[in-house]
Amino acid sequence: MPANKDGDGGWKRFLWNSEKKEFLGRTGGSWFKIFIFYVIFYGCLAGIFIGTIQAMLLTLSNYKPTYQDRVAPPGLSHTPRSDKAEISFNPNDEKSYRTYVDHIQDLLGPYSDGNQTDITKYEDCGETPDEYKNRGDLESDMGVRKACRFKRAWLGACAGKTNEDTFGFEDGNPCLIVKLNRIVNFRPRPPASNASLPAAAQGYLKPNLIPIYCTNKKEDDAKKIGEIKYFGLGNGFPLQYYPYYGKLLHPQYLQPLVAIQFINVTRNEELRIECKVYGENIGYSEKDRYQGRFDLKLLIKS
Repeated sequence: MPANKDGDGGWKRFLWNSEKKEFLGRTGGSWFKIFIFYVIFYGCLAGIFIGTIQAMLLTLSNYKPTYQDRVAPPGLSHTPRSDKAEISFNPNDEKSYRTYVDHIQDLLGPYSDGNQTDITKYEDCGETPDEYKNRGDLESDMGVRKACRFKRAWLGACAGKTNEDTFGFEDGNPCLIVKLNRIVNFRPRPPASNASLPAAAQGYLKPNLIPIYCTNKKEDDAKKIGEIKYFGLGNGFPLQYYPYYGKLLHPQYLQPLVAIQFINVTRNEELRIECKVYGENIGYSEKDRYQGRFDLKLLIKS
């Protein structure tokens, strides 16, 4: 018992020694010096960290990406889009395609004529594909740039002229709306010649236009896809809509769109379709299925 008492007393004295006025073996003055030391130490570390961040920020521009040497070519995306890259529906069942229709309507909302009337934000850039629209350097003092108008009517049968339009899904002739993803200051270059295009797509090459072409992914599907129609300004991506100047300088920017409609597709057959854009600085990657292209499964039930 006495040994236990001595042990308890030693522990209590270490926690608080009333004779020497020590807490955990240190006096108040010692603890205060340690506190001041670590305040100064960690304050210096924080100052160094903040200083390096500020120095790095001084090298960055609010408008122009500092490093674009490793930026991949733009992705090619489509609407509607599902997680499994599959579009499956029954034309006789509205619920099976209503989500697809709603996605297209949401995408095309900003392209309505009524949303492009402000002459301080939008301008006409021509009815035919033209050269790049030069709006000055990214870091010039020109401020916010105007955006080219894109008429929804150019999308033809896939324009969705009324809110009740089903973009061909009701008739079994579905539409896809396709766009190139935005990259600041990127200028896509059209193919130099027909040699870089597939034989069946060589008629799609036009001046000042990035062509797009869709075909069957599997040879067995060649006769099952039917006709593929293209709608848009030049049925491709015209150069006057490039370059894109970023969200700060180009807040109203509208990407050019291409509508693709599949006519007389064989019913109850899962078809693999691949669409590609062609350009001198547009490449493809096996690791990224949407870099310059996409493929999807199309199943129209009856």
